[in-house]
Amino acid sequence: MREDLLQAVEASQVARIDDLLKKEIKHGSDVWEIHQSLFPVVQRVLNPPFINPHLPKMYRICRELRSYLKEEEEILPLVRLEIMEYARRPKLERLGKTKPLVLSVSFHDIESAIREQDWEKTTALMAAFHEQTGGVELARRLLFLGSGYLDSSLGHSISCTAFILLEMLDRRDQDPWPALATLADYFCKGGFHTTPVLRKTPAFSSKGAFEQHLLRATSGRGIVNLHHTITLYAIEEVRPLFNEEEYHHMMGAWISFMEEKKLKTVVLGNRQGPSTGDYRHFYEAFSKLDVDSVVAWIREAILSPPGQMETGRFLIKGLCDKYTGDYNPHYLTGLGSVLWMASHYWKEAPIVLNAFYQYVDFLFENLKSGN
Repeated sequence: MREDLLQAVEASQVARIDDLLKKEIKHGSDVWEIHQSLFPVVQRVLNPPFINPHLPKMYRICRELRSYLKEEEEILPLVRLEIMEYARRPKLERLGKTKPLVLSVSFHDIESAIREQDWEKTTALMAAFHEQTGGVELARRLLFLGSGYLDSSLGHSISCTAFILLEMLDRRDQDPWPALATLADYFCKGGFHTTPVLRKTPAFSSKGAFEQHLLRATSGRGIVNLHHTITLYAIEEVRPLFNEEEYHHMMGAWISFMEEKKLKTVVLGNRQGPSTGDYRHFYEAFSKLDVDSVVAWIREAILSPPGQMETGRFLIKGLCDKYTGDYNPHYLTGLGSVLWMASHYWKEAPIVLNAFYQYVDFLFENLKSGN
């Protein structure tokens, strides 16, 4: 039965998904186990006309979103939403496993294969390097390589790469080959073939200077500005892979990516949102795509960790309840970034309010236009 579901996703048979999911649940399948089983096929989901692997990234971020939901009845709509999104998109060609002809592989060999735009060779070399040095070292080197291409990739050379690698490292029950094939395809298409020189100076001089960069990242409307926040989220999630100097290099690349962007804080005044603790009233404002009302509710809710959890839960439920079969993956990846920001900086109200306004404004504008 599970195989039928995976085949339907693979073959983009959207019309079959609901019936197959219902059968899974009727036969006692664990909802999150269904999500877990999607790993091999998800890695190959494309999002044309973009080359960026948005959907494999979204797959990992759904793991973060799941922690905000209380029970299976709430998790099921999220899993249904993501499966529908994977099913309705084309898939990368399945690449059979091969081995490189050389006995020892250097990272320079991988860069050369990317430069040649040889997808199969790049995948085989990545797999061999993974075997020789371990997944963590491969992840560190690929992320460092990606840090040189933030401007040309709108941050995806780190953000997509980071979340795909994190899932690959955590899923020791799975063959890493599908994830490596996706990353090889992406790096070849993007032309990410030259590792940048390590930046030797700290990216910021103080906590206050860093917070100014956070306010800059969360300022502004639209998809470009949202990517400043998503890229930070990705760098912080993979921070354990780097030493202090390398971390500052990654942060320096992020700061340069934002260029001369101006800081602008959100002012809501005395605007009141729906009463906290009541999803029905929250969804009334959410379904009307009323940015100020929803963010005003969030402003009150995020004053405590329990309120942050409720905020995440309500936003996820709102996304699922409003889903009609066609979503931009940034609706979920952007939500992951803003919830991460809230969980880490909830005592810094201007930063968190900026982040939520940036995300909710992006989401509602796109829902209104059908993008």
